[in-house]
Amino acid sequence: MPSSSPEPESKTPPSPPDDARPTAVKTSRRESKAAKAARCAEIHARLAERYPDVTTALDHGSAWELLVATILSAQSTDVTINKVTPELFRRYPTVADMAGADRAELEEILHPTGFFRNKAKSVQSAAAYLLEHHGGEVPDQMGDLVKLPGVGRKTANVVLGSYFARNEGVVVDTHVGRLSRRLGLTRASDPVKAEQDLMRLLPKVDWTVFSHRLIWFGREVCAAKDPRCDRCELADLCPSAFKVGRWVEKAPAKKAAKAKPAKPKTTTAKQRG
Repeated sequence: MPSSSPEPESKTPPSPPDDARPTAVKTSRRESKAAKAARCAEIHARLAERYPDVTTALDHGSAWELLVATILSAQSTDVTINKVTPELFRRYPTVADMAGADRAELEEILHPTGFFRNKAKSVQSAAAYLLEHHGGEVPDQMGDLVKLPGVGRKTANVVLGSYFARNEGVVVDTHVGRLSRRLGLTRASDPVKAEQDLMRLLPKVDWTVFSHRLIWFGREVCAAKDPRCDRCELADLCPSAFKVGRWVEKAPAKKAAKAKPAKPKTTTAKQRG
């Protein structure tokens, strides 16, 4: 089940005039579960209109290739990983080839991905584990996947949802974590806790695709340092709209304190004598 869907085209709308700028929705800790779920459903409906067909941006032709690419994507970008993996899988096309690869050569190939020594160890250890416990095949169960070296829930959810079409959880990467907090869908910074919050808000059938849509939206509109609230079709549903990034009002510069005039020195009779 290789990934064949093309990357969705950017559909960022033009900036609206200032007088048409939407206002941020007001939410509070008292927002009911039903209200938050309804808001989440509307958010997903708008994202689905923008990204009707979307999948992972990591190029892969097998479950093994997607597993490796996802492990390598930590602290890196999908663009970088997609540049590295063609040569990686040309050099080591099978799980057994990866397990028996020369570590120094493997590290050299993985160098552009960052943390290449740890990543080389992880993919080789995962390959060895698969050969020993699963006949070299990638399992399609969460419990089995998270036992692999270098694999946590996020990586397992990517493989299960994007390759095996199994919705076992929500992929919470940096984009999903950032956007779900900005949108007021979770307050958790811990990915596992954020995932649980999102799973309670979304129907199970939407867990994987919601992640993909948030990831694409985070790349194109709601970036970490420069969120384009003026171009965001979710602004009226977002409690953070026009409150982050370029929209944060700078604190007024502190006025320099006026220097106090020096007191004239006085001398005592003893000092004069």
